[in-house]
Amino acid sequence: MKQKDEKNQSQSDRALKIIPVTLLVFALCGLSFYLGGIFCSEKSLLEGKIVQELSKAVSSPEYSAENALQIKSVTFSECSIDYQDYTPCTDPRRWKKYGYHRLTFLERHCPPLYERKECLVPPPVGYKPPIRWPKSRKECWYRNVPYDWINKQKSNQNWLKKKGEKFLFPGGGTMFPKGVGAYVNLMQDLIPEMRDGTVRTAIDTGCGVASWGGDLLDRGILTLSLAPRDNHEAQVQFALERGIPAILGVISTQRLPFPSSSFDMAHCSRCLIPWTEFGGIYLLEVHRILRPGGFWVLSGPPINYEHRYQGWNTTIEEQRAALEKLQDLLTSMCFTVYATQDDIAVWQKSSDIGCYEKLTGPDVYPATCDDSIEPDAAWYTPLRPCVISPRQKLKRSSVGSLPKWPQRLNTAPERISDVPGGSGNALKRDDSKWKVQAQLYKKILPAIGTDKIRNVMDMNTVYGGLAAALIDDPLWVMNVVSSYSANTLPVVFDRGLVGTYHDWCEAFSTYPRTYDLLHLDGLFAAESHRCHMKYVLLEMDRILRPEGHALIRESSYFMDAIETIAKGMRWNCHKEDTENSGEKEKILVCQKTLWYASSTNSTR
Repeated sequence: MKQKDEKNQSQSDRALKIIPVTLLVFALCGLSFYLGGIFCSEKSLLEGKIVQELSKAVSSPEYSAENALQIKSVTFSECSIDYQDYTPCTDPRRWKKYGYHRLTFLERHCPPLYERKECLVPPPVGYKPPIRWPKSRKECWYRNVPYDWINKQKSNQNWLKKKGEKFLFPGGGTMFPKGVGAYVNLMQDLIPEMRDGTVRTAIDTGCGVASWGGDLLDRGILTLSLAPRDNHEAQVQFALERGIPAILGVISTQRLPFPSSSFDMAHCSRCLIPWTEFGGIYLLEVHRILRPGGFWVLSGPPINYEHRYQGWNTTIEEQRAALEKLQDLLTSMCFTVYATQDDIAVWQKSSDIGCYEKLTGPDVYPATCDDSIEPDAAWYTPLRPCVISPRQKLKRSSVGSLPKWPQRLNTAPERISDVPGGSGNALKRDDSKWKVQAQLYKKILPAIGTDKIRNVMDMNTVYGGLAAALIDDPLWVMNVVSSYSANTLPVVFDRGLVGTYHDWCEAFSTYPRTYDLLHLDGLFAAESHRCHMKYVLLEMDRILRPEGHALIRESSYFMDAIETIAKGMRWNCHKEDTENSGEKEKILVCQKTLWYASSTNSTR
């Protein structure tokens, strides 16, 4: 009877049942599409809204200067003296917890919150204020970087020599024992683009004591030296002590913290990176961060093996095979031989899209990356065994098509259109703003522009505006872009500046006492919902040199709390008005004091 009754239902009854079901299907599809849009949108858009809402909250009456955040006074104890070179996220004390395969233990492994240090990192016994630039390029105080191992192992190659109270840097290296100047001269003969402003940014992988990068500074090329914390003991610390740009890092299982197409040149001078192992994945990472038309320079095995193989403790057949394998791998990634002479070989990354279109077949290795691989994602992002193909819409972003330095600094890059709200006019406004603010900074901190300040970090830059405003001063700027903010770092590199991604909830990839000036602009207003203010300031204290300065441009709501913590870190601070003389925002000008460890107060 039930089946019979159902068959006798009228058309109208059926329609009444069909319509709700149809509506339900459409509603579910719409909801699915909406939720997918939420969770699959670009991270920067979502985070941008969070920051905007937080900024509104901070500027509201509830967060005014009258209702400023207040905290109790605090005093931080000293860390024990064996923490004098403490690098929290690359700490040798924690290496045994991680694998040795592909040197993953050398990558960033930050301690959990309950293991974080809440103490002040002391300087070495006998520490002195660093020798000032440019004299520092040739010498530094031994007690500031008291490492005997590297001196004993590398002095015969003219890396450095200890003389009295100083380390001297003759400018030598494993592949250029006669001096880095002659080495770079030959390189410029092979790559004329190094002479005319075409090549501006470079990365030196396995940098030694950064003599190559130091020499290039006088030639208008800004080099970021990269090395892990390893048995060479403080390569990066030596570089920064000398006033040469450097950062801790290793090509292992994760991408380097730079966007795609960042550098005009990459260099490896016997850096001991096994380029052809693991399917060439390390070379694929160099390919990713190298700009189309950029140059990869290699000296050391297997280059010039016919004359060098005996000194490498190998055979001529092994080195010939190694070079053939390397050449085949580079060709498969759209590199072509550019020039070779003596111990130097140069390849150029192709900007011809036709080469990359050939890497799409099912049996091709390495193949081009598919659309799911974000080229610029580089914060704890695994290496990918695929080739990043140049973006066809970018016509003026390859080496040779960008304006030459220094015109490049003030030209709006194509990639600024990838930034929400980014445009040529936005860049001009930002530069104009920072020119005014830099003038104010020089008034309230006269050391800027003198030899007292060499290594500068802009802790949360947008387009590198502060670095651009200070470009004529005897300093360099590490431009840091938050891994949680809009991706503006490609614009920084396209302008001919250098920088890195970072999350300030964690420690930065550098040694203690490596920067003369730290600058931040609204960092706590933007990140206080994620990062504990105390740990950010303790990290600033770790990386700031004794007698170094911090310019903290921040909402008045946070000022008293920041000043309280700074006092507990033995900083001397005072407040200054901004150029607008308003009450919503102030500038805290601080100087870190020079103190030495006392055994009675030190803690682990």
